[in-house]
Amino acid sequence: MNQTPRGNRLHIAIFGRRNVGKSSLINALTDQDIAVVSQVAGTTTDPVYKSMEILPIGPVLLIDTPGIDDEGMIGELRIEKTKKVLGKTDLALIVTDAEIGIGEYEEGLIDTIRSKEIPIIIVYNKIDLFHASKDISTEYLTIPIVSTSAKANSGIEALKQRIIKEAPKDEEISLMAGLIEKGDLVVLVTPIDSAAPKGRMILPQVQVIRDILDHDAIMMVCKETELADTLDRLKSPPNLIVTDSQAFAYVSQIVPKEIPLTSFSILFARYKGDLDTLIEGAKAIKTLVPGDEVLIVEGCTHHRQEDDIGTVKIPRWLEKEVGGKLSFSWFAGTTFEEDLSKYKLIVHCGSCMHNRREMMNRINRAKGQGVPIVNYGVLIGYMTQILDRVLEPFSNKLG
Repeated sequence: MNQTPRGNRLHIAIFGRRNVGKSSLINALTDQDIAVVSQVAGTTTDPVYKSMEILPIGPVLLIDTPGIDDEGMIGELRIEKTKKVLGKTDLALIVTDAEIGIGEYEEGLIDTIRSKEIPIIIVYNKIDLFHASKDISTEYLTIPIVSTSAKANSGIEALKQRIIKEAPKDEEISLMAGLIEKGDLVVLVTPIDSAAPKGRMILPQVQVIRDILDHDAIMMVCKETELADTLDRLKSPPNLIVTDSQAFAYVSQIVPKEIPLTSFSILFARYKGDLDTLIEGAKAIKTLVPGDEVLIVEGCTHHRQEDDIGTVKIPRWLEKEVGGKLSFSWFAGTTFEEDLSKYKLIVHCGSCMHNRREMMNRINRAKGQGVPIVNYGVLIGYMTQILDRVLEPFSNKLG
């Protein structure tokens, strides 16, 4: 909890053929021996992740990927892993050997990345060994090009400056943007049960606390069992109450209607994804019938408790709603199916471990295949029949 989580970092992915110096480049950028460097082609077999700071951008995540020209059955699997990294990439570095220049592998990769509207920097590496004069195709003259020698640590500072210039400048939506103002009081309801990590708070709660402080607002934290007493002690009502979604039913009975109420998961639905699409996904719950297939997705892997939200509670609520058995599938971590067409509904966690691009990639893939998608908080709000109320702070209504 002392470091910026991966999901809040700018994701910079490094692509290229085998032995063009991708691993040496990530070592030079971080000034550490993070990735294994070898003359043997294909040393990098899985994406390697390294967190660092590049000021004034701030926290970034560098991703070293296997070569796009890998061979054989195993090579194809590695290439597939490389392509999946694009789903979370905010800025792409395409590294090529200066002697080789841009070839068919790089051209195909550039076309793919451009189609996803991801900014690109071409890195001509091993420039210290470069002896010939290479012409760059006019087709790629609009793409920034930086020459480096990762092993000689040459051109690295120029590359960092280009990364700063090309990094997406879209203003990030903060968790509490438009919901609170300076001096407002926010009460956070954080149940402590068997699923809570011992000695600390879960990531969404920590991030909301930080964002409240960034807004120069005031915050109080209590368990749901102490909420009534907390409200009684206040001289004036809070401007907003944020609760764990699983406590919706209990908390909504305590909080007066005139006090705005929402949940951590719904805050993340807007912050990391598309709240309107997830609200539309909730409507699909009433169309489910026994036997339908439902996919439940979590961004992290953790030890399952006896009454786990993803594997026990949500399936139980949905089957009670439809009046019969449903067919459930579960995926966790970075896994997400390509073909989603068999599912009648996708239920996703709050996605605190993913960056916004990855979550939007998942949402858009579901929409493209005509599959409704909803997240935990929106689903629980719908199931407890208070969704309209907990969406009021965002001026969104469920029809």
